[in-house]
Amino acid sequence: MAKIAVLYEAGQAVLSTFDPDEVLQRILAIARDYFHLQNVAILLFDEEAQQLCVRSQIGWDEGKDKVCVGHNEGLTGAALAKKQPVYAPDVSQDPRYICAAQSTRSELAIPLMVREDVVGVLDCQSDRLDHFDHETIELLTLFSTQASIALQNARLYSLERQRARQLEAINTIAQQSTAVMDLEELLARACLVIQQAFQVHHVSLFLREEGELVLRAHKGTLTPCIPLGGRFPAGEEPWSRVLGASGAVLEKDLSQKPESFRLFAEAASRMSIPLISFGQTLGVLTLFSSDPNAFRESELQPLESVADICANSIQNAHYVERVKQLAYLDGLTGIFNRRFFEMRIMEEIDRSRRYGTCIAVVMADIDQFKKLNDEFGHLLGDEVLRQVSSVFHQNVRKIDVVCRYGGEEFALLLSQANAQQAVAVAEKLRRLIEGWQFPGVPRPVTISAGVAAFPEHGASRDEVVRAADNALYAAKQMGRNRVCLNMRVRAASTGL
Repeated sequence: MAKIAVLYEAGQAVLSTFDPDEVLQRILAIARDYFHLQNVAILLFDEEAQQLCVRSQIGWDEGKDKVCVGHNEGLTGAALAKKQPVYAPDVSQDPRYICAAQSTRSELAIPLMVREDVVGVLDCQSDRLDHFDHETIELLTLFSTQASIALQNARLYSLERQRARQLEAINTIAQQSTAVMDLEELLARACLVIQQAFQVHHVSLFLREEGELVLRAHKGTLTPCIPLGGRFPAGEEPWSRVLGASGAVLEKDLSQKPESFRLFAEAASRMSIPLISFGQTLGVLTLFSSDPNAFRESELQPLESVADICANSIQNAHYVERVKQLAYLDGLTGIFNRRFFEMRIMEEIDRSRRYGTCIAVVMADIDQFKKLNDEFGHLLGDEVLRQVSSVFHQNVRKIDVVCRYGGEEFALLLSQANAQQAVAVAEKLRRLIEGWQFPGVPRPVTISAGVAAFPEHGASRDEVVRAADNALYAAKQMGRNRVCLNMRVRAASTGL
């Protein structure tokens, strides 16, 4: 009766909670205390990897707590295969024994079963030879039945909580995708929500841009090996495989890969899901873990749902961005208009103040444009404006901004450029225009330009633009077809 009471008490203890970790600890504590065991562990069966992996243990030697064994290895593997207890009264005489603690002399492995399926193994070890008699084995087998039910209940409860979190994440991302139209904010929020809901170590979002993948957002606890904005050729591994796939790509062990391949220093496994909207692959959603074999096929469905929502949200954000850009484009030339210039110059000045960098402004004007219009007509004049705009746009850096400021006047914003560098850029453009063959115009078309820099020529937008305008006026006064730097710094001009 005493043993039945012990079994009842043990069963009540393990069945009184749904927390998986607490259930495991209670099972181990009861097995150790009630059955006088020195070493005891629970190994759970990973059906996908066909391995038994230590989930929790008491008394094992250091370094053995992360052990995984094959489904037919050791006494635990034998218990899994036979679906019945396996006992070694003297482990030194049993070739199946795998050492977990130097003190072990006898070992009993009992399968943890739910219906006909083995979900794990309760591994009991003693420092005494032939510690487990028939009655103890029978009692431990009955206890393992209750332990199996407790583990299954905890697992189902954990799965329900996980699914609830995932559904909440899907709902949150879906809601935010309609409320947040700014692409950068959308990507940052998506990474945060996914990382928290799916409880992974790191989440990143890469977008496809002109044959490359660009890291646009990431969130988590791992150390990045690449900066935000880092670029990768889309045709190289692993991205070519991910972009060519219709579903997720799992990389189970990245431990031997270089950091440039892992992307995050501690990353040991990765799941990558292509972001596809209306048949177009926009990028890649990638989840990282510092543990090998961290991702399972069973996790794909909710993550693919998240990826689909992200892809459509990104597409919507692109459309909104495109509409915004149309509002900032000059209808005649296709380059940015003055409204965009006014917005960007304030942003660039703020950035320069924060980081202690400089920017330069070039104000350029087509010389005697009114005379050209009067002489050759407005249609030809419009074509000259378009071609001058094209020359400007194609001969500056991608980070620079070319705008039609008004009429025949243009404004250029050169990021992280000082006055001398801006003069060189303006002079290059002046020479290109002077040598350009404009169809239907039998004489050369020239430009004049004025240059000023922040903070060298002004502490505000108005001061810098006024300084560049003054330099442009000086270039006109000096005979046109030339570049002038603001005279407050030095009285110099280049060109003819």
